[in-house]
Amino acid sequence: MKTIFITGASSGIGKATAVYFQQKGWQVAATMRTPANEQDLHKLENVKLFALDVTDLASIEKAVADSIQAFGSIDVVLNNAGYGTVGAFEAATQEQIRRQFDTNLFGLMDVTRAFLPHFRSRKEGLFINISSIGGLVTFPTFSLYHATKWAVEGFSESLRYELGALGIGVKIVEPGGVKTDFGGRSLDWLHNPDLTDYAPIIDKMKAVFGNPERLESYSSAELIAEKIFEASTDNTKQLRYVVGADAVQAYEARKQMGDASFMDMMQQRFLGA
Repeated sequence: MKTIFITGASSGIGKATAVYFQQKGWQVAATMRTPANEQDLHKLENVKLFALDVTDLASIEKAVADSIQAFGSIDVVLNNAGYGTVGAFEAATQEQIRRQFDTNLFGLMDVTRAFLPHFRSRKEGLFINISSIGGLVTFPTFSLYHATKWAVEGFSESLRYELGALGIGVKIVEPGGVKTDFGGRSLDWLHNPDLTDYAPIIDKMKAVFGNPERLESYSSAELIAEKIFEASTDNTKQLRYVVGADAVQAYEARKQMGDASFMDMMQQRFLGA
C-alpha cells in the first residue's frame, strides 16, 4: 500500500486530495497547522494527521520523522500549502512579503529537503509541487503571489535534473481557479489607505474576482485531486499538469499570442485600458 504526505490538508485542494487518495486505497499522512480542529479526515481509515507549519523548520522535521515512523515509508510528497497576496506591491509590508515567500516557496523547499534523505535511501520517491496557472501567466495586482509560483516552477524544473539520476521524480500541478476558500481565508489583501493612486485598479480587480459568474466557472477541488492522482500514478516523465478549463485556455493563449499581445489582452480584460 502506497503512502502520500500532504501539506495544507485542512481544506481545499489538500483536503480533497487526502480524501481522494484514501478512497483509492492509499495511506495518507495529512498535515496541517492545527490537527485538533480537523473534524473529518481523522475518521478515515489509513489516514493519520500530523501537525505541520511549513514556516517552522522544527515542525517540518518532526512531521516528516513521525510520518515515516507511522507508515514505514512515504512514496509521494505533495507540497500543497500556500495562500495568495493581492494588491499593489507598494502597499506590501516587509512582513507580508516575507510571509508570502516563507509559506509558498521556502516552506516548500524545506519540506522537500527534509524528505530527500528518505527518498535517496530508497532510490525512489516523487515530489508533486502545487504551483498555479499563476506560475505560467500573470494577472494584475498579484505580483507577490506570482513571484512565489514562478519560483516554484523554476525550482521544480531544475531540481528534476539532479534528482532524476537518483530515481526521484519531480512534477508540477498548475490549477486554474478552484472553488475553495482561496479568495477568503487564503487571500491576503495588501492595503495602504495613503496609496490612493492604485484605488481604481484595485476596485476593478475586486469586481472581477468577486463576480459570482467567474467563481462558477472554477474547477472543483476534487477535479484537482484527480489530476494529482494521475500525476502520482501515470509513471510518465511529464513535468507539468495544467488543470482546469480556464488554466488550459490561458496557458495556450500565452504560448500562441506571445508576451506582448497576451499582456495587452489581459490588460483590457481586467483593467479595461
